[in-house]
Amino acid sequence: MPATEMQPWLRSSTQAAGLLALLTMLIAASGCGGSDSAESAISPPPMLQGVRTVSYGGVPVRVVIDQPPGPVADLLLVYHATVWFDDRIVAAAQHTLESFRRLLDHNDVVVVSVAYPQQDREIGEGLREAEAALLWAKHEAAGVLGITVNRIFLAGHSQGGYVVTRLNTLHATDGVIANAPGPLDLEFRCLLEERGNAPGSPECGLMVQRHGPASSNPQPYRERSLLSFTENFKADVLFVQGLDDSPIQMRSWPLFREAVQACTDCQESVFLEIAGAGHEALFFSAEARQAFNAFIQ
Repeated sequence: MPATEMQPWLRSSTQAAGLLALLTMLIAASGCGGSDSAESAISPPPMLQGVRTVSYGGVPVRVVIDQPPGPVADLLLVYHATVWFDDRIVAAAQHTLESFRRLLDHNDVVVVSVAYPQQDREIGEGLREAEAALLWAKHEAAGVLGITVNRIFLAGHSQGGYVVTRLNTLHATDGVIANAPGPLDLEFRCLLEERGNAPGSPECGLMVQRHGPASSNPQPYRERSLLSFTENFKADVLFVQGLDDSPIQMRSWPLFREAVQACTDCQESVFLEIAGAGHEALFFSAEARQAFNAFIQ
């Protein structure tokens, strides 16, 4: 199960120029991924920035890395919201990285934003790549980044919140933050679309194509909903929800909160509800930002 690492010494100005050219080529080659064997042969510099492909268990996924200097750091793994087309997921991952970086009170945290795929996939099918990124972070990132990883946190917004909540049922970390996680109830949402009471979405359209309408075959819709993943949380979790979010989200939010609070095999779950805030409450509320930093510190 794969990974990656580099560094030199110069004497004369001629050697320096040649070595600088070589370094430039090697860094350019390693910045955007490539095969595991090529990465292993090179070894990244101690400061890693930008897009690369990582893999674990033979599952590749692109990530955007923002690594501050220092030999020891916490690692925050973040997951973007819904993106219809996979040619836009790296840009979405970059935006998500910047949004979470701005939230942090301290700069000594490596932020890794995961560009997990969504195009032509049902909700949750990108979990395979999302999980590979987490396992890479747990088992390979320290060697690749040339640091000691202290603690690992997961954070996600919207469908990214759905992803980190599901990952929390699979793997232990040092904590999980989910902002406006969803879709909470796909059966309800896709029924609205089926009846013409909500605009059509690629998620529901794909499920109708594969399973038939929610009205005649509700089970697959229920199985994909976040309401079906409210038990066995392996790490403490902070859920943030703006109370002025969409009616679809707010209809199911109390049901989700109730189910999680009734869980008997979960670590601690904290619910922060922000009045007057919408879907992106975590990124615009001073109270949410304070709770976020308190949670990871």
